[in-house]
Amino acid sequence: MGSTYKNYAKQKQKQEKAEKRRRNGGPVMHGIVSLAGAAVVVYCICSFISTQADIAEKKQELAELQNKAAELEAKNDEYASILAEEDERAYMERIASDVLGYAYPNERRFYDTTRN
Repeated sequence: MGSTYKNYAKQKQKQEKAEKRRRNGGPVMHGIVSLAGAAVVVYCICSFISTQADIAEKKQELAELQNKAAELEAKNDEYASILAEEDERAYMERIASDVLGYAYPNERRFYDTTRN
C-alpha cells in the first residue's frame, strides 16, 4: 500500500505541475512575454533618444530665430531713428556721398589707392 500511495502522490504532483504549466503558459509563453517586454523597453529607449535629439534641434532653431529677431529689431530701430530725424536732407546727402559715391560739382575727393 505504501508504494501505491507514493505512485498516487507522484501522479498527483505531475498533474498539478501540468495544470500549473497550462495555466501559466509554460516556458514558451514565459519566453514570449519576456521578449515582448524587452522589445517595449528597447522601443521606449529609442523613442526617448529620438525625442531628446528633436529637442536639441528645436533649441538650436530657436536660438537662430532669436538671433535673427534681434538683428531685425536693430534694423527696425535704425529705420525708426531715420524716420524720426527731422533733417531728411542731411540723411539723403550722407547716403548719396557715402553709399552711392556722389559729390558736389566743386567738391574734390581723394582716394587712397595704396591699399589694394
